[in-house]
Amino acid sequence: MISVGNAKAAKGLNQAPPTWVHRKKVSCRACGGNNLQLFLSLGPTPLANSFLASPDDFARESSYPLDVYFCHTCSLVQLLDVINPAVLFRNYVYVTGTSETIAEHNARYARTVVDLLQLQAKDLVVEVASNDGSLLGCFKNHGVKILGVEPATNIAQMARARGIETANQFFDLKTARHLRDSYGPAKAVIGNNVLAHVDETQDFLHGCRELIDEDGLVIMEVPYLRDLIDGLEYDTVYHEHLCYFSVHALKRLCDIVGLSIVRMDQVPIHGGSLRMYAGLCKRHGKHSEDVVALAEEERSLGLTVVERYKRFAAEVEKNRRAILALLGALKQEGKTVAGYGAPAKGNTLLNYCKIGTDFLPYTVDKSPLKVGLYTPGTHIPVLSTSTLLEQQPDYVLILPWNFASEIVKQQAAYQARGGQFIIPIPEPRII
Repeated sequence: MISVGNAKAAKGLNQAPPTWVHRKKVSCRACGGNNLQLFLSLGPTPLANSFLASPDDFARESSYPLDVYFCHTCSLVQLLDVINPAVLFRNYVYVTGTSETIAEHNARYARTVVDLLQLQAKDLVVEVASNDGSLLGCFKNHGVKILGVEPATNIAQMARARGIETANQFFDLKTARHLRDSYGPAKAVIGNNVLAHVDETQDFLHGCRELIDEDGLVIMEVPYLRDLIDGLEYDTVYHEHLCYFSVHALKRLCDIVGLSIVRMDQVPIHGGSLRMYAGLCKRHGKHSEDVVALAEEERSLGLTVVERYKRFAAEVEKNRRAILALLGALKQEGKTVAGYGAPAKGNTLLNYCKIGTDFLPYTVDKSPLKVGLYTPGTHIPVLSTSTLLEQQPDYVLILPWNFASEIVKQQAAYQARGGQFIIPIPEPRII
């Protein structure tokens, strides 16, 4: 009998503030237009990080539409259903410090920015949505001044405990002005996987622009829409991710807020991401030629018209059928299957495919914030990674497939005993 608990870690995760919880936008958050078209519906879905403390919570669980729209005016792909960020982020269970892949990425990232801007000890780097301070710690190692801005109270406390000065608040233009008054202008304002989370996108970038020095840069890393479409990464769609950016959409957004994109790096993290470097228009003028060329390449691939996204939706449904067919066949053969990881993306996949404890009696995770809880919607117990060797299931479905190489390496003992891994995206396959 497998038992779970950890009610303390889950306390407050599903408690809504006394204001609104869910509302629906009617206009594009980048350009403000209303020429929007629905192309993918993943169904009513609970919040991807709203883990549950006990079976007593199952009946009270809430779900919200998970529908994806395309803007015909600026090509931004986005959700229109908005969840109050105080519900999503005030108590959070995702921390960046548990992944070796992220740690290596952060070290390279910091080195790139320090070299590009020739940062000195007097220079300030501000990270918005700084999480547990893992990335800022890499900048601190280079001897520059750092400041984190993190709305999740529990995560901000973790960052402070490791010596990372952190403002526990949401970031917007008003916050940016207060921070500039208190700390002075920043040479770099960094945001990793936060721009996609923001409802008031223009206000957020206005705040970033307000906070940088005249020769500073706004550096945003976002999952790349092109990789999402080409790699069938539909599991990266969840309520926290309001926007899915192409270079074309980022150009349009920066035009509106007075930023020029001077450089765009494509990096492999999270299944493929863009790292945008943008400075003040009055200093840099037009977007760089390389950025314009990338946007034109997207146009030639069909990413600026809705037909490509309709094909994507059909491929998503095909993937769902293939995953269920594989799991069904293994179950018919009497094989045992467990999950590895409890990431937000995994919860999208599990809920869309309707994979519950009938297929996965449990999943395992390295994060102590998740162990002992239940996955939202599918109610799969989250156990410690040691369970794999204790139970030795025949197969393990890797839900954070973007870290599959790291996971397989870490679980070499499980594999040596005959265990096999299943990768679900872009097509289910056994390795």
